[in-house]
Amino acid sequence: MEITQQCVVALTWTLKDTLGEVLDVLDEPVEFLVGGDDLFDVIESALEGHQTGATVNLHIEPEQGFGDFNDQLIFLEPRGVFPPELEEGMTFEGVALPAGCSPNMPQDTLYTVTDIYPEHVVLDGNHPLAGIALNLTLQVRAVRDATEAEIGCGSAGTGFFKVTPVHSMAPGSDLLQ
Repeated sequence: MEITQQCVVALTWTLKDTLGEVLDVLDEPVEFLVGGDDLFDVIESALEGHQTGATVNLHIEPEQGFGDFNDQLIFLEPRGVFPPELEEGMTFEGVALPAGCSPNMPQDTLYTVTDIYPEHVVLDGNHPLAGIALNLTLQVRAVRDATEAEIGCGSAGTGFFKVTPVHSMAPGSDLLQ
């Protein structure tokens, strides 16, 4: 079966930066809805017309994938408002930030703790791959018709490449969740 809009593809991949450093490898196939919200447009376009067994290599610029780095999404917040067990790499949804954080922090953003100081915590609302050009090698492991439920919700349910608008501070940006 050929990959078209409204079908589900099972993919594996290797994701590298432009220097060739491997950032992610997916060995077990994951299903994505083509024509829904699961994949970036550049990935869907590259996959269309291929069949099971195909290997697709793409170069993805930041604006086609995780967006440009936005320094307006870096916040320095008081250490005392966070729990004592706070660690670098922990994430907080904007709607669940502790009381005492800056009120101008967008609530529809996922923040990562990047640095912890005695008096302050650095929160970054950018996706970890924002601003990075990527090379992606995809292997098509299977192709099938999408179910009515998948088409109705716009997803095969995996969420790996689900794209959600960030907020009004970064028009045109997307957040990969």
